[in-house]
Amino acid sequence: MEEPIRKLDERTDYATKQMLDNVVKRKKKFEKAKLKHHVSIAAALMVAGVFLAYTYYTVVLNYSYSFYSMFSAFVQKGTNFYLLITTFSLYGMMIIFKEQRDKKEKEYHELRCEIVDRSKDLWKKEDEWKSRHLVFEMMKREYDINLYHEKK
Repeated sequence: MEEPIRKLDERTDYATKQMLDNVVKRKKKFEKAKLKHHVSIAAALMVAGVFLAYTYYTVVLNYSYSFYSMFSAFVQKGTNFYLLITTFSLYGMMIIFKEQRDKKEKEYHELRCEIVDRSKDLWKKEDEWKSRHLVFEMMKREYDINLYHEKK
């Protein structure tokens, strides 16, 4: 369990602390998936740029007088095939990472919204209810998780 969550006082019970810890873990998984997706976008764009520049300088500039000669030159160079396969592979990987990111984001927001919805049940007693804002402030400050509203 995360240290700031463990240090919460007795007005927050163990089950609530577990829920807060789970939402922190899901946020970290979401942030990791988001980073992977952004790195895959950068890699795909970089390789696509290299592929297009290489094709332009080795095929288009030298054989621009005829489409047939450009196509023949493109097909004859094995490097073009490998760069094309690499570009499409990175594009596919980018799509897979986006789906994973979306899935982890959905899981994170569902759990966060559940905590917001069930806050009356989680802090039942009067003194617990009045001190719940301290928990919400700590979650916002330490983990950038907003438990005040359901909206992102």
